[in-house]
Amino acid sequence: MKNLFELSDQIIAVTGAAGVLAGGTAKYLQGQGAFIIYLDLFQEKVDETVAEAKKISDKCCGYACNVLDQAALDAVYEKIMVDLGRIDVLINGAGGNMPGATIGPDQDVFDLQMDDYSKVLDLNLKGTVMPTMTFAKAFKAQGSGCVVNFSSMSAAQTLTRVLGYSNAKAAIDNFTKWMATEMAIKYGDGIRVNAIAPGFFISHQNRALLINEDGSYTERGQQVINKTPFRRFGEQDEVYGTIHFLISEAAKFVSGAVVPVDGGFSAFTGV
Repeated sequence: MKNLFELSDQIIAVTGAAGVLAGGTAKYLQGQGAFIIYLDLFQEKVDETVAEAKKISDKCCGYACNVLDQAALDAVYEKIMVDLGRIDVLINGAGGNMPGATIGPDQDVFDLQMDDYSKVLDLNLKGTVMPTMTFAKAFKAQGSGCVVNFSSMSAAQTLTRVLGYSNAKAAIDNFTKWMATEMAIKYGDGIRVNAIAPGFFISHQNRALLINEDGSYTERGQQVINKTPFRRFGEQDEVYGTIHFLISEAAKFVSGAVVPVDGGFSAFTGV
């Protein structure tokens, strides 16, 4: 019987691949036999990431690439197509936040800094749209391919503070569904676009916001735990299986979905 989860013939490009969730996912998929193209902003980080990935297997390469620079995206895309001949999967892991695009508990909503807000929208929305529009050209030509975007718990419900990030991730949900529809109708059912919506995972960016130096929860961290039926934060490897499913033949009739990986956060009202 065919293994619907087999990835050994897949070529997968991952943006934000030096980050925690996207980078960890990329290494996991490489360990499952896929060839991984590690993409991140800085060459030094790419080199470090690829050096670590080489310990898994030789089925990897990496490029420094700004996901907001169309010329850079085009150059990387052309090099990949020359060197490897195709791309089967794009995982859009690039993203982030900035202090000026958030509203702290002691701030007024009108303290929003529009420059930072615009940068956060660009990184999280255009930083997904632009790579998709670039790499999905291969999917059109091949008649097959898969995109997985990173959404967020802040997309579908209101989380305080993260205004710019929330707005961008809500747009990611819309883009995921729009692109899934467009690609399938025009280029066939071999092209799928989905997203995952992680709950709260500890990263370099949010650790101080959620956990005190002594390991106890901050006020914000406790609020998250109270809203999470699992009563804990997610572990990095708990996103891997969902992404594996979405890019495999096991999900070949799944497109336009935004899948929560959140310990029940999105299902719980807190009451």
